[in-house]
Amino acid sequence: MELKIIGAGFPRTGTTTLKKALELLGFEKTYHFKDLIAAPERLKHWIELEEIGDTDFDLLFEGYQATVDFPGYPYYKILLKKYPQAKVILTKREVNAWYESTYKTVWQAGPQTVGAKIILLVKMLVNTRLRNTFMCIKFMRKTFLKKQFNGNFNTKELAVKVFEEHIQEVCAFVPKSQLLVYDVKEGWEPLCRFLALEIPEEPFPHLNKKEHFHEMVAGMIENAAKKN
Repeated sequence: MELKIIGAGFPRTGTTTLKKALELLGFEKTYHFKDLIAAPERLKHWIELEEIGDTDFDLLFEGYQATVDFPGYPYYKILLKKYPQAKVILTKREVNAWYESTYKTVWQAGPQTVGAKIILLVKMLVNTRLRNTFMCIKFMRKTFLKKQFNGNFNTKELAVKVFEEHIQEVCAFVPKSQLLVYDVKEGWEPLCRFLALEIPEEPFPHLNKKEHFHEMVAGMIENAAKKN
């Protein structure tokens, strides 16, 4: 199955909301970081893509029609070359709000105290599934926070510059006829117009607010710990 939609927006720009919206519009399987956590065996494809710029895309995206958020967004150029008919959605938001949200969520994700880290390490020693889950998180921190922001995300000026340059780069690279620059606050109308679809009766979703992020991460880790 070929990808029809490629998300090029950074995490914390409404990508979870976009995932849900696309699924309501009929793109029933939209790949997101949550899907990698749920199936960490696919991490090998993302590592291969990062290292050599290619992988078995048929296996990576088996059953999926779209991808948004991490881990797909850094590779939007490669994905567009692989799927040249796909449409690209660049999610964005007010840059200061994006930085605050990312700083309080992704930047601070995971156990923060020494005790909590030790407890988690012990669990990982005996739980393969949990180890694989944290390999996915480690890959995200390496390729998003460290590589994208030169390991200096906590310097706001740098992070804002990288954010704005990414938007400019996507707009310069993707043909205008295939690109939607989109703030999820705009709701259904621009998204459905871009995709040539009818506006659904369901209210537009608004998901994954920063107040709920750490609960969500804790839940994903807990679910992984139950499997082995």
